[in-house]
Amino acid sequence: MATAMSGSAAASGVTPAAGPEIEVVGLSKTYPGGVEAVRGIDFQVGAGEVFGLLGPNGAGKSTTIGMLTTTITPTGGTARLAGADVAAEPLAARAVSAVVFQDPVIDRQLTGRRNLAIHARLWGVDPVSAKARIGEVADAFGLGEFIDRPAGSYSGGQRRRLEIARALISAPRVLFLDEPSIGLDPRIRHEVLDLIAGLRARTEMTVLVTTHYLDEAQRLCDRVAVMHQGRIAALGTPTALLASLGAELVELRVDGDTSPVLAALRARGIASGDAFSVGATITIPLRAISAADVISQISALGLPAHGVSARPPTLDDVFLRLTGDRLAA
Repeated sequence: MATAMSGSAAASGVTPAAGPEIEVVGLSKTYPGGVEAVRGIDFQVGAGEVFGLLGPNGAGKSTTIGMLTTTITPTGGTARLAGADVAAEPLAARAVSAVVFQDPVIDRQLTGRRNLAIHARLWGVDPVSAKARIGEVADAFGLGEFIDRPAGSYSGGQRRRLEIARALISAPRVLFLDEPSIGLDPRIRHEVLDLIAGLRARTEMTVLVTTHYLDEAQRLCDRVAVMHQGRIAALGTPTALLASLGAELVELRVDGDTSPVLAALRARGIASGDAFSVGATITIPLRAISAADVISQISALGLPAHGVSARPPTLDDVFLRLTGDRLAA
């Protein structure tokens, strides 16, 4: 597949960009009625990078994808794909990109091969190249044994593979995956994640993926932007975002108001300024003190707390500390 995927710029007639493959500056979208779905976000994605937009439903991820794929008109700011402005040069932006939406778009009455052939023709891929690419993606995505069956007979995982293969037929420089594993059962979801992770080994394309699954972001992405209410609350590598909370956390549940308990923990130096509470749970990031020492000190204080335990931090904890909301909503 590497050969087929490497010719996208030449096929589209777009000159390769010297800068980032995706460049977003002050991008915003306000819908009628004053609903601000995206509120002036900024980020860049380099060539060959896998970048994640991470956040719960309603955070603005899909609206951002819509603007980057030219299906939604931005209210303000700019976005460029391989140097092409998505608002001013939509055809050029589409020529270098492809998208796999949440909802399936394949025709279930047609065979997998026919679905791929029609997409190739719509994107102006010449017949000889199209035939070669269909063979390559069919082999790479394990579609060969059923590619000549109607897509309606495919399993959920097989259809998702066909969706992604379809997007790659045009050899895009930038691939958008909008919640690629949503609605799939755990086994099929694992299969699809393996497929996406393998794209890097076979191609040099830039990938932007949206998800609210923590394991997807940590497994697939070089960097993630954590979105909350249309804004970017944090941006960095998954490792760096997790490191911002230390190597371990102590959690405790409180009977009643958490504020006086958190204040007492801070006053005694057990918790620092980055400790936070959500509902009845207080979370204490650990750095210079061990979990055993913290748990021992909490027990000695006789606070109205129970269920004290230690665990490694997750991206959900990063999101909770920044926003007070749970990421995996």
